[in-house]
Amino acid sequence: MRGVVPLILALSGMLASCVTVNVYFPAAAAEQAADRIIDTVTSSSSESGASQGDSAKRPAQGPTSHLAPRHSAVPASDGTRDASPILLVAAGRVLDLLVPAAYAQGNANIDISTPEIRAVTASMQKRFPQLEKYFASGAIGLTNDGLIEIRDQNAVPLAERAQVKRLVSEDNADRTTLYAEIAKANGHPEWEPDIRRTFARRWIERGAKPGWYYKDASGNWVQK
Repeated sequence: MRGVVPLILALSGMLASCVTVNVYFPAAAAEQAADRIIDTVTSSSSESGASQGDSAKRPAQGPTSHLAPRHSAVPASDGTRDASPILLVAAGRVLDLLVPAAYAQGNANIDISTPEIRAVTASMQKRFPQLEKYFASGAIGLTNDGLIEIRDQNAVPLAERAQVKRLVSEDNADRTTLYAEIAKANGHPEWEPDIRRTFARRWIERGAKPGWYYKDASGNWVQK
């Protein structure tokens, strides 16, 4: 049994290391965060960022530890020490790591309450009324990568074209910053592409009104 104990402890360490590095993108939480920001941006209310205050990141609390109780070793009939209590403790420690990690994954939150995220959201909300009429006319549309684009320049009066070009450029800069800041605020910069894809889908599904244009997966303009 002496050779089994180090093996169990080694396996416990390996499992623990897997739990700490294998962090999945919380898609459902990201979608809820995207919806809150989209609702804020597209709202005519002056309460910019009010809905974001409720989305402050809350630390996930796992269940109470169920570490196996320690037992004193009982001499075995062959004169060796019984390793069963040690194995139980090792197994308990592995479960103690695995269960809270799984619980945290299932109850993840996306933090959208940082000053940087609030500032860029407020900037987009302030600009949205100016963009809305161009969405309605079909002059601009939503892309499939979370940005906006001029779709039909002829739908814009000549005197307004420079302004529309500037508005689109500024909004895209804010959108790009927003996705990167959300990923950064949650400690996972590598989530930025996933955040962007989530927002791209929700801008179309939730933010766009009937009659607005968006690009489908093939890059073709489609009217909602």
